[in-house]
Amino acid sequence: MHIVVCIKQVPDSAQIRVHPVTNTIMRQGVPAIVNPYDLFALEEALRLKDRFGGRVTVLCMGPPQAEEALRKCLSFGATDAILVTDRAFAGADTLATSYALASAIKVIGQEQHVDLVFTGKQTIDGDTAQVGPGVAKRLGMNLLTYVSRIVEVDLDARRLKVERRAEGGVQLLDTTLPSLITMLEGSNEMRFATMDDMLRAARCPVRKWNKEQAGIEDLTKIGLKGSPTIVSKVFGPTPRSEKADVQAVADSNVNDVCLNLLEKIFTQHPTLEEETIERLSA
Repeated sequence: MHIVVCIKQVPDSAQIRVHPVTNTIMRQGVPAIVNPYDLFALEEALRLKDRFGGRVTVLCMGPPQAEEALRKCLSFGATDAILVTDRAFAGADTLATSYALASAIKVIGQEQHVDLVFTGKQTIDGDTAQVGPGVAKRLGMNLLTYVSRIVEVDLDARRLKVERRAEGGVQLLDTTLPSLITMLEGSNEMRFATMDDMLRAARCPVRKWNKEQAGIEDLTKIGLKGSPTIVSKVFGPTPRSEKADVQAVADSNVNDVCLNLLEKIFTQHPTLEEETIERLSA
């Protein structure tokens, strides 16, 4: 089994800063970490490797200093690490990033067929959750998002069964390999790095690919040229000026307080009462 895990080195959200002119994240001087959601994906991939054997290749697109994040993943037990880094990738949005990662995974697949691709559900710096689905679309893989548990993997039948967290509950999905999975947070707990793996991570060579080595065929689809997203403004939420409506219960009947509160809500939102009645009667 060959599994590729896409990870990203992100600035520590507790110390993040935004450039006042370009509205882009300022990474200089901000501590960088492995995107926390990606660690759930890495742990799940390592568990499959423990069960079935094979390889776990960790893939990252980023600046040269992202090598530190890849070595961190190697210390947890990943087999191989590839850093896609080139000035041509600078300024990439989710569309350009998914194209670059998909191209690199195609090259990786030429070395050994890729059975599964794992990503975190999203990154803490962008919070878009678009890169994983974008990579799956470009590679023609089955897409399984917000997966909370892998129930069964049958390599002989090339089938996969997972539990997916949905708005109405939990979905049990059965599909075929190859597939791309975005793991939900809390689905597992990252293991501790062993001393042997830490020593191996320190001496293991991290392969660094430029745009040619990553298989980029169309330069207009990477970096700023391939990024139609434009950030016009970055700002914090405006504090609410309205005060909370406090209902005194001590001197009133609880039912009367509830009715008064519902009446106020329905007055402020005229269609809400009718929608509520329709849902309750359905």
